Amino acid sequence: MVNLGLFSGASSTKSVNVRFRLPYYTQWGQSLIVCGSEPLIGSWNVKKGLLLSPVHQGDELIWCGSIAVASGFGCEYNYYVVDDNRNVLRWEKGNRRELILPQGLQGGEVVELRDLWQTGADGIPSKSAFKNVIFGRSSTWSIERPLGTFFHNNLDQDGDSVLVHFKICCPNIEEDTAIYVIGSSSKLGQWEVKNGIALSYGGDSTWHADCILQNSDFPFQYKYCKHGRAGNISSEFGRNRDLVLDASSPRYILLSDGMLRGVPWCGSGVAIPMFSVRSEADLGVGEFLDLKLLVDWAVQSGLHLVQLLPVNDTSVHGMWWDSYPYSSLSVFALHPLYLRVQALSENIPEDIMLEIQKAKVELDGKDVDYEATMAAKLSLARKIFALERDSILNSSSFEEYFSQNGEWLKPYAAFCFLRDFFETSDHSQWGRFSQFSKDKLEKLVSKDSLHYDVICFHYYIQYHLHQQLSEASNYGRKKGVVLKGDLPIGVDRNSVDTWVYPNLFRMNTSTGAPPDYFDKNGQNWGFPTYNWEEMSKDNYAWWRARLTQMSNYFTAYRIDHILGFFRIWELPEHAMTGLVGKFRPSIPLSQEELEREGIWDFNRLSCPYIKAEFLQDKFGAAWGFIASQFLNEYQKNFYEFKEDCDTEKKIVTKLKSLVEKSLLPNPDEIRRGLFDLIKNIVLIRDPEDPKSFYPRFNLEDTSSFNDLDDHSKNVMKRLYHDYYFQRQEDLWRKNALKTLPVLLDSSDMLACGEDLGLIPSCVHPVMEELGLIGLRIQRMPSEPGLEFGIPSQYSYMTVCAPSCHDCSTLRAWWEEDEERRGRFLKNVIGSDIVPPSQCIPEIAHFIIKQHFEAPSMWAIFPLQDLLALKEEYTTRPAKEETINDPTNPKHYWRYRNHVTLESLMKDRELQETIKGLALESGRSVPHEAKAAPKPVPADVEAGIENISLATQSNGTPQVETLAVK
Repeated sequence: MVNLGLFSGASSTKSVNVRFRLPYYTQWGQSLIVCGSEPLIGSWNVKKGLLLSPVHQGDELIWCGSIAVASGFGCEYNYYVVDDNRNVLRWEKGNRRELILPQGLQGGEVVELRDLWQTGADGIPSKSAFKNVIFGRSSTWSIERPLGTFFHNNLDQDGDSVLVHFKICCPNIEEDTAIYVIGSSSKLGQWEVKNGIALSYGGDSTWHADCILQNSDFPFQYKYCKHGRAGNISSEFGRNRDLVLDASSPRYILLSDGMLRGVPWCGSGVAIPMFSVRSEADLGVGEFLDLKLLVDWAVQSGLHLVQLLPVNDTSVHGMWWDSYPYSSLSVFALHPLYLRVQALSENIPEDIMLEIQKAKVELDGKDVDYEATMAAKLSLARKIFALERDSILNSSSFEEYFSQNGEWLKPYAAFCFLRDFFETSDHSQWGRFSQFSKDKLEKLVSKDSLHYDVICFHYYIQYHLHQQLSEASNYGRKKGVVLKGDLPIGVDRNSVDTWVYPNLFRMNTSTGAPPDYFDKNGQNWGFPTYNWEEMSKDNYAWWRARLTQMSNYFTAYRIDHILGFFRIWELPEHAMTGLVGKFRPSIPLSQEELEREGIWDFNRLSCPYIKAEFLQDKFGAAWGFIASQFLNEYQKNFYEFKEDCDTEKKIVTKLKSLVEKSLLPNPDEIRRGLFDLIKNIVLIRDPEDPKSFYPRFNLEDTSSFNDLDDHSKNVMKRLYHDYYFQRQEDLWRKNALKTLPVLLDSSDMLACGEDLGLIPSCVHPVMEELGLIGLRIQRMPSEPGLEFGIPSQYSYMTVCAPSCHDCSTLRAWWEEDEERRGRFLKNVIGSDIVPPSQCIPEIAHFIIKQHFEAPSMWAIFPLQDLLALKEEYTTRPAKEETINDPTNPKHYWRYRNHVTLESLMKDRELQETIKGLALESGRSVPHEAKAAPKPVPADVEAGIENISLATQSNGTPQVETLAVK
């Protein structure tokens, strides 16, 4: 912005006084600073910004400050909370504020900016999911009067009048609707809309208007309202707004009143992995173009969102292990699995079409056959590529795509070629290509390269995947359906990204999660952890590029394991299980600290504690042989692991050798026993700093801990609690606030965080501060002491769901545990009767209705749970509908829905049931789905639902009806 005020030679007699005014409650030792683009307010250096002063006004704490500027002054600015040393503690979210002064100001006049603190939640309606999709029809408004224009020619010369500039943001407004400001003053219609002031649209979902009032009109109250052409009026929620004229006697008051306060918007959606979708057109697996039909079904069912699992290429191993969607080969490339080969060309020869039809029949199985499907699709795609290679690669559409994506596309194509050439994705085995360089890359992908045709095939596949997913994404936008993607926490160790950017990863470590609901033994995902220090040097460019790429297709996304941005569970690369890890970053227990507590024997605490009696208990009569193969007796009846098997990976390697020699009959049981022994420690020594230690998770469960003296036990229990639940909180908060804002600002997608598991107390406040939406699964309550979450008590900034891909479906969960479903029936439904063994549609309806009626912004249901609403879709065993088993690191991700989308499109009854639940709960539905809800029975209107359960009395079947309030 050009600042005319800098060149006007303004003197104090001609300067204008700009007064900042913001209500905000702070804690002791905190202050507010306004900082912006011009030197007067710090040039974006907060330490040089304008320090504001607090003033109590009624129940509010108002922060104020002034600067003298020339009449042509303009700038961008924001507010910051700082400590006594001007260190930033938090800052406003959303776009930068823009100060534009009215023209023709006279020297000495006061312009007061009355702002409201912008929270992360305030910016949510401006995210692309709402702005471009859900509220998309509101974005067609023509600008009536640009922001920053004022009408003030009628101000009294004697200074008895004040121009008040009203400004409000309202992204969600129907056509033929106007926004008015009304109030207690006669100038504002005395609460009559017909006499109020109509606001003009200024662009960017913002409406504004001027009003000239006399000093005698103050104070007054006001609020904003919507007025439809049909005469319908809806005033904003909450108490009236107040405007008081203080002693500074401003000539102009520029109000920034934030968001028009309406009923909190709520919507609903369906979640299904891309590979699980089934249609009559697909070839063995769900495909991107199937999303168009899924969007149609969502619209007819009153759903505003379709949520997918990650869709990036995972082709690392060339086998079914690659079905794991979170182990990315490339964070930019899309997965060839989701390609529709029929759509590659309009001129596919008849013989190839016959091959496609044959493959469709052969691959139309109950579950996805990953290997056969990939082989068939790539084979067919190569044949079509050979026929149209030049026409596609020379097209303007491809050239545009390549120019926008070449930076990642060329390394990806080269990697795929080298992977296939060397028959491994382990780039350390690629000879002179193991170290990435741009010179080698350019030679490999040049048109003169012998392998150029192979390189181009990978370009071709990615181009068509881009075309097909873009077509589906744009279709969803037009229909008012948000497409929500998934951002994995890690990348595969043998990936394009670790090859091209090895400095961004800690390749000698592995990522996982400590024991939690999903796995009592912890998880080891195998991904290298991030080198955040290195990433920060270019302001996280790799992450920003990743999010920008994702936003080409999605308008919302789920941040997988958001806890990893606060701290990650880091394991040594040689670990195979997830228990013996440490948090990174974290403040360790120092050797000096432990010595002060009377702890001296660090080898005893940090090395596996193995006694002969432990071996006898675990291995019985075979213990002597096991000890001879894996252990050395360093002291009578005390053992240590031999050097060739002192890690979990080494144990597995040696076990394999002994099995091949037929020396071991039951290797799995022995492996588990040896793994238990190697984890029988109390402290983990830092491999990079031998004088730093970390308490082993659940250390009280170890025999190593149980053999300690009472003093050592008490010390270790206290330090354990301090390490995991106290000393890290400030560090983890600061760590998240360094990385997450950069990610969130990289795109305008709506961000949702998967905040399940062991949750530090700093997580939810930071998510709230940043406007991140959390996740609530009823069977995994975040509140202590609860077995089941209470959807009616969830906060607005959440996604609620009865299940997710990492746990069993609603039906399977119900059927797994008889005692648990009895407790659910008693504590949640309020009945002591014996619950049915099957999750009948009435039970599913009750639970799903609970979630529709929750205050959560989004209620998103796995498709399997929605199908449980109708008995005809429950014929498949419930266990077979589970997508992932987190306890199995080699789980085959292959679940495929047993009902085609075409069949679901014909089922109007199910669609109306789901849409009825959405409408009756007050959730928004797409425009095409809007209809008056069915009449609500009196008992339901009173908040009572009748559930019919099949029970038995004295062996006689009977139906019992529960009236649930």
